[in-house]
Amino acid sequence: MQIRLMLLAFTFMLTHQVAVAETTESPSSSVDTPRSRSDPDAENTRLNVRDKGDATVTPEEQGEQPADREITATIRRAVVEDDSLSLNAHNVKIVTRDGGVTLRGPVDSKTERAKIAKLAEQTVGVKRVDNQLEVDVD
Repeated sequence: MQIRLMLLAFTFMLTHQVAVAETTESPSSSVDTPRSRSDPDAENTRLNVRDKGDATVTPEEQGEQPADREITATIRRAVVEDDSLSLNAHNVKIVTRDGGVTLRGPVDSKTERAKIAKLAEQTVGVKRVDNQLEVDVD
């Protein structure tokens, strides 16, 4: 249960672009200082750069209609509650506008890609699904 809450909080931060600085405490200091990531792809930087253009759907384009928000929330719950999915899969972008759902982000396998698309397609109120999920081969 605690892991699910952490995943939901993390997903919320990603979706709403909330910045949280990671900190480390050195033995000689009690002051927290920002820590840089050693893995350059840890934040999917190459994907984020691509998202700056107008050609891709981003979370900022989420529909404001209650039905659109409910569809997104329902799909997100189904994805997060599926323990067979990877952390990457739990953190995919889900954007709903006028009943159309766009799925974006990296997943670990073709199976995960298909499974998330099926969860979206089975959600009440969904008119169409644009599955842009990418299988991460790293």
